[in-house]
Amino acid sequence: MGMKASELEAFIRHAFPDADVELKDLAGDDNHWAATIRSSAFTGMSRVAQHQLVYAALKGNMGGVLHALQLQTIPKG
Repeated sequence: MGMKASELEAFIRHAFPDADVELKDLAGDDNHWAATIRSSAFTGMSRVAQHQLVYAALKGNMGGVLHALQLQTIPKG
């Protein structure tokens, strides 16, 4: 199936309106993505908690529509 970059970015931007988002399709199949997300929402959180926020923002699409997501989360400011 897969998820287009625009869809993935929409989920992320909805949850993190101030985010700077970089996406890279790792396999050219809309199913294996690398995402770098910089947001003030991550400030003071552990890396695990940051990633949990991102997965929650994907509304259950991780592991189904979206097979793999390599995440780099960075607190902003």
